[in-house]
Amino acid sequence: MSDRLERIRKVLEEALEPETIDLVDQSHLHAGHEGAKSGGGHYDLLIVADCFRGRNAVARHRMVYDALRQEMGPGIHALSIKAFTPDEL
Repeated sequence: MSDRLERIRKVLEEALEPETIDLVDQSHLHAGHEGAKSGGGHYDLLIVADCFRGRNAVARHRMVYDALRQEMGPGIHALSIKAFTPDEL
């Protein structure tokens, strides 16, 4: 696993205490894409956490983006998020 993936995973674990994190680097599928030239990656995230309970999809995504604020831009160009509570799976 790359250093960037480990950093993203650690930040999410500390901020949201998820039961499950499945983070996949899809950057290779975007080679030559304008956003990929600066080094920012493209990632798919499946995250399952109790802290999402009672929140809609927009609020859940906002929680993830808030947690990853420092990684956005230089580390993350694009992030696809699927966020669930444990009972939604």
